[in-house]
Amino acid sequence: MTLSAPATWDGFVRRGLLLSAALAPILVNIAAAQTIPVKPRIAVFSGPTATIQNNKPLITSNKAREKYGLPLRKDPWGHVTTDWPRYQRLAAPVTVYIEMYTAHPLEADVKEIYAPPDGYVNAKGEFSKTRKSPADKPVYEVTLKPEDGLYALPYMGRQANGQAWEGQATRPGAPFAEARQTFVPDASRIFEEIERNGGEVYQKADYDFYRAVPAGGYTKGLPHARRTDVGEGDIPPEKLGEDFFSYGPYAAMQVRSKLARSVNFVQKALASGKYAGALWLEGSPSVEDSAYWLGLLVDTPLPIAANSAHRNRGEISPDGDGNIVQSVNYILSKVWAGENGKNQLGAVMVQDEIIYSGREVQKADAHPGGYVATGGYGGIFGSMTAGPYVVDIPTRKHTWKSEVRVTQLPARIDGLIRRNGVFTTPSVDIKNAAGELLPTAIPKVAMLQGDIWTDEDGVPDRASEKGINATIDMLLADYPLAGIVGEGLAPYSNMSGSQDKALEYAVLNGIPVVKTSRGDARGLVRVNPANLFIEGNNLTTTKARLLLTAAIMKLGPFPHAADPTHPTQAETDAIKKKIELYQEIFETH
Repeated sequence: MTLSAPATWDGFVRRGLLLSAALAPILVNIAAAQTIPVKPRIAVFSGPTATIQNNKPLITSNKAREKYGLPLRKDPWGHVTTDWPRYQRLAAPVTVYIEMYTAHPLEADVKEIYAPPDGYVNAKGEFSKTRKSPADKPVYEVTLKPEDGLYALPYMGRQANGQAWEGQATRPGAPFAEARQTFVPDASRIFEEIERNGGEVYQKADYDFYRAVPAGGYTKGLPHARRTDVGEGDIPPEKLGEDFFSYGPYAAMQVRSKLARSVNFVQKALASGKYAGALWLEGSPSVEDSAYWLGLLVDTPLPIAANSAHRNRGEISPDGDGNIVQSVNYILSKVWAGENGKNQLGAVMVQDEIIYSGREVQKADAHPGGYVATGGYGGIFGSMTAGPYVVDIPTRKHTWKSEVRVTQLPARIDGLIRRNGVFTTPSVDIKNAAGELLPTAIPKVAMLQGDIWTDEDGVPDRASEKGINATIDMLLADYPLAGIVGEGLAPYSNMSGSQDKALEYAVLNGIPVVKTSRGDARGLVRVNPANLFIEGNNLTTTKARLLLTAAIMKLGPFPHAADPTHPTQAETDAIKKKIELYQEIFETH
């Protein structure tokens, strides 16, 4: 088709103008999308026995006691106590009147710089838009709605028998099924309360919550639609000691197999590409070990920050909330990133405004600020007070460069069993087809404490160490992957001659043995190529236990002597070659 030049040009111009007008909003939206950064998202994992996720028990308010005719709470001098409001949700909108100038004692001192009130409330509590008496109070009129979130309100709950809750979990001697839980099932509620208290965590990032090894559980189960954590389907009824782990009157400590679950949860989440990093929340005595464990096993270039608390939520100045906020700031600051953008600090513990190495951090006392760095050589990476700010970078291998990270572990390995004096090497599955660590793969590693005063006549005698010998027999009979950590005196991890002979016997039976120094040894255990032990560097005994656990899954048992009481030179040489592989891991992790 041929058009005349004028018609063609006019039509082209008109169509061009219309097209430009149509594209303009699209181009503006594209430009805006290019300038608005993607909001970061952080994965938050709930660990066991976590004070940071525990609450002071709820107490029935005097409002409820007054309503139901119960005795009011009073102090020892007979004065009615002030109610302690707890965060709760409104079921319906409600209009309230807030007296002006009561948010701060000196607001009224400069009331002339404030906007006028919404109205006034008289002595009868009646609201009016105009002031009708000098005694009328100026007020703000506000409608509170359920969608606003949590509000601090009097706690109206009572026991089934109509009596007030006085701060106890349940009546004395009642079974757990009749007790109130104080631990939250995941951290979503905690983050909501932190935001309500001015923590501004949701102004910085979004969060997904994972119940890795939680401290609170749904004993009646929970429908999928009501879940606040990441997960598929309904949560079936959960059991204390199997699905969740708490302390207190109904204590149940986490079991060894859950070490696999902790790794799998964090590994899968951080490998998804959705997150800027991870928080791990756990009890203050054990979080130091979990931080190191995750730093050894999780293969990720992203930061992992662990947190704990020494005060329950609801106590004056709970320290956990501040630690969580500081961990969020740490992750988003990227001070952990090296020139390649990958995490150069490994798993850390952000606690009391200090960035601790997960390898060296240890709880020294049960109060805020009660953590220390062990080992004598660093252990503190930096500060949150003036930063975040990093002053030291570790040379140890961790996370994405760890030699024992889960992606570097074999799918299976030969174990070792001895029964009735006969050795067998059963195959042990370490990971499933999806690459997840199997709970049954976690080795059994015993910890033994040394003493240099136990040889009664000064002549070392393995047979006199009945406890160590019983441990050896138990490990060989029941655990195809097993090890021992022997804690001796600093700085050489010295134990008595009898204990050393008993531990040498364990090695000749194929059991890896690590020697560490007692307590917080401020120095390295020297490597002695002449002995049959792995030296634990400057690790504490509990940290050495975790590294040995990981190393056994990678390297397997030692070669054993045919007759452990009379090994040949070739057999001891073979054992020493295997020890060198283990020692390399202990020198570098």
